[in-house]
Amino acid sequence: MADCYTNGLMPLAEGLRVLLDKVSSIMDHEQVSLSQAAGRVVAEAISCPINVPPANNSAMDGYGARSADCIGEVTLTCIGQALAGQPYSGTVAAGQCVWIMTGAVIPAGVDAVIMQEDVTREEQQVSLSAAVKQGQNIRLAGEDLQAGQLLFEPGHRIKPADIGLLASLGVATVAVKRKPKVALLSNGDELVEPGQPLAAGQIYESNRYALAAMLKRLSLEVDEFGIIADEPEAIREAFTQASQYDAVISSGGVSVGDADYIKDILSEMGQIDFWKLAIKPGKPFAYGRLGKAHYFGLPGNPVSAMVTCHQLAVPALRQLAGEFAEPPLTVIATTTEAIRKRPGRLDFQRGIVQRGDDGRLVVSTTGRQGSGIMSSISNANCFLVLELERGNIDAGEQVEVLLFDALLG
Repeated sequence: MADCYTNGLMPLAEGLRVLLDKVSSIMDHEQVSLSQAAGRVVAEAISCPINVPPANNSAMDGYGARSADCIGEVTLTCIGQALAGQPYSGTVAAGQCVWIMTGAVIPAGVDAVIMQEDVTREEQQVSLSAAVKQGQNIRLAGEDLQAGQLLFEPGHRIKPADIGLLASLGVATVAVKRKPKVALLSNGDELVEPGQPLAAGQIYESNRYALAAMLKRLSLEVDEFGIIADEPEAIREAFTQASQYDAVISSGGVSVGDADYIKDILSEMGQIDFWKLAIKPGKPFAYGRLGKAHYFGLPGNPVSAMVTCHQLAVPALRQLAGEFAEPPLTVIATTTEAIRKRPGRLDFQRGIVQRGDDGRLVVSTTGRQGSGIMSSISNANCFLVLELERGNIDAGEQVEVLLFDALLG
């Protein structure tokens, strides 16, 4: 780590720590309907409003009876039926039983349910010989969830299964954090929108399209500013408008030696730190404030832009949104090929991880790993996270693998 600082490169973990120390959650929240809550961040603790199940109910199709009546070989008189949604309203007395379906409320007097397969029935007479225990085949009220029990803390991002759970509890609205508003822009006279003809020296803009697709999966409000020309007034106008957002993300113009105007105007209009990170791809990165907005300046090469966005901007945006996000899980896999790696930077090589013939995880790269080779990440399902100090890797060595999440996969 010290060697990295000596070389003027900041370790990724240190950069992320510094970044997250500067970002606070937005405080605004709103009430939304359950159908609009998927992907939103919980603003106020959500507690269970009712017991689940709400009443004692049958776990089986069978006969509800008094366990004290079911000793030895006995015959009971069936006096009615209890169906799910249609409870039996009377009381079951000594020597009686009711036919009961799975999920039906347990009638008064019943403290056990005998499986249908364990009895014989002729007309209203039900005979059994199996031992019956008090409480058997009965689900108790509140056995799953109890009224008042904490379901979701502030900072939880609501998943589809959470929507189903809340709906099953009768919850119709939830308090969620306001969506952060993000301005997304690209800079460069060489960039052309897809669908337009290319002139000599021009390339198609891809960064904004990839980044927008990634960020929109975070349930952010993303406004695309398009391609900003390499003209001071155009850049200044775009940054003035973008400074009213919660966050601004741009790609390009943050490398040492760039001849662009972007860095000078950022320094003029905001408080910007330019970092050189000990990661590959994606060494140049900028963070700061532009008006009230957090500013994230990503490298111009497309793979570098995606890696730095995923590893730095996304955790910061999650924190800005009020989300409590756990660190991503990684797995260990065995390489199927030799991999070139120079010590000095944490390397996010793009790869494909799968099960080998023996059931263990194996991983290979997607081929050429240049920071401008977009197919290297498009064809991948993971990053090989190769330690900063590590050199070349032989086939058969073990490496750390970060599986692509919902933002990349």
